[in-house]
Amino acid sequence: MNTNVYKIGFRAGIIAFAANALFIIAQSLQLLRLLSYPYDEILIYGFSLCIVLPFIIEILALHYVTENDNKFWSHAALIFTVMYAVFVSANYVVQLATVIPMNLKGEIDKVAVLVQYPHSMFWDFDAVGYICMGLASAFVLPLFKRQGFDKWVRIAFLANALVTPLIAFVYFYPDFSETILLLAIPWTITAPLMMLFLALWFKKTEAFKGSIYSK
Repeated sequence: MNTNVYKIGFRAGIIAFAANALFIIAQSLQLLRLLSYPYDEILIYGFSLCIVLPFIIEILALHYVTENDNKFWSHAALIFTVMYAVFVSANYVVQLATVIPMNLKGEIDKVAVLVQYPHSMFWDFDAVGYICMGLASAFVLPLFKRQGFDKWVRIAFLANALVTPLIAFVYFYPDFSETILLLAIPWTITAPLMMLFLALWFKKTEAFKGSIYSK
């Protein structure tokens, strides 16, 4: 296996982790009323969009370094990651490129159907996207052992998978409020950690493979 794939996986994972961390900061500032419109939504949607491509590449790299016996699981994880990417990208691009500009022009009525608010069409797109990310996390689990650094990667992905029902509850509970939104706080820990731990796994595995090939 070309160790360049491990390098790509590591770099993509670090970028995904950084974008996720910046999203969490922007979301927190919005909840604390320290960011106002349109900057809050621009930063939240923008940083969220920046997670998508590097996370796909990170999971793609994982699929390519997975042994053939386990490729069913890595392939399933990749499929659900792509589904996550399609749904959330559609939402974030529409909000950034259409909804916010039209709102600033005072013409939001022309694109009212595109606005993301609780239980709207693009709200549901976002929900399905992050549920798909949780399913991808679950399919990653069989790829890692219960010992060594693999154990910590496995725990990080398991934690994110277990948070997925909470995410679904927050999105689909009939009476949305900021209090309900706070139930999703565990995701702000589990999602960036799984991206970071997988990135570090690529780094450790690349170093191990490199030491073998150099002998």
